[in-house]
Amino acid sequence: MKALNLNRLYLALGLLVFSFAVGIAGFMGLEHFRFLDAFYMTVISASTVGFGEVHPLSDAGRLFVSFYILFNLLVVAYLVSVLTTYVFDGELRHLFRMIRTDQEIKSFRQHVIVCGFGRNGYKAYDELRLSGTQTVVVEQNETLLRATMAVEDATEREIPAVYGDATLETTLRQAGIEYARALITALPKDADNVFVALTARELNPKLIIIARASARTSVSKLISAGANSVVMPDEIGGSHMANLIIRPEVIRFLDMISGLDPNKLRLEELAFGQLKPALRGQSIRELDLRSRTGATVIALRHGEGGELEVSPAADYRPAAGDVLLVLGNETQIQALHRLFK
Repeated sequence: MKALNLNRLYLALGLLVFSFAVGIAGFMGLEHFRFLDAFYMTVISASTVGFGEVHPLSDAGRLFVSFYILFNLLVVAYLVSVLTTYVFDGELRHLFRMIRTDQEIKSFRQHVIVCGFGRNGYKAYDELRLSGTQTVVVEQNETLLRATMAVEDATEREIPAVYGDATLETTLRQAGIEYARALITALPKDADNVFVALTARELNPKLIIIARASARTSVSKLISAGANSVVMPDEIGGSHMANLIIRPEVIRFLDMISGLDPNKLRLEELAFGQLKPALRGQSIRELDLRSRTGATVIALRHGEGGELEVSPAADYRPAAGDVLLVLGNETQIQALHRLFK
């Protein structure tokens, strides 16, 4: 709808320019006025202010001016109606907000782009926002974005958003694809997600791409298109419901980690490079995260892209490239950041 109203403004301005061009051409052609005189006559005729003529008009000139004034009354009325809509319906304010947001997005570096703001897209955005990650939303339906945010009562902060088709290269460039570190494509159609993955991979070869899929046959296509990982929400949901019967306590624990349980837990990464210099070289036992923060080391990733070791040995000394996976509640994770990072 905003784009439509913006198009109405462009149309009104276009009609005004066309009207001036017709007026100048008419006066120069019918009355042989100089350009400056023709421009003057066009302005006073279009504005109907009633100033005097530069030279007496011929019959053809009077007929032209009569119809020209009637035409301009319609053009001016349309232009005034559009400008009134922009002023009183908040369109002008929204336009300035879009320009400000666009400038803000241009300054983003190492941010995450979320394509699609349905249920999955909103949940991904919300988790990224809570973690403090700079995020840009790409959504074609602005009404959907605003309605979702109103329902979730999360309108205290303006969402950096690009309104457009995520499958288009120009839209992804507007979202800062060249400088992003990751992209999540959660569009309803698998074919659109494949196209987004292809375009994004071409524009940024180092980008981490997470794609949503509805059909199992789409998984291989998304991987071939450049997606690093593919998530199937429907299958995950069905498996989750079945496991609530088979192993309910395991699912309850997973719900605590995913934030679906009131007693929410957080999984946090603690990379070797993030450790305070004084703590580097100490073993997991010497770091003593459990007694100092209450959080627990549950896994260790060895080096860049290395294997993941569950319950690492207490005497192991983390080295460059290692990442500790730590589990705790919000207070414990905050203590981890304060004491160790």
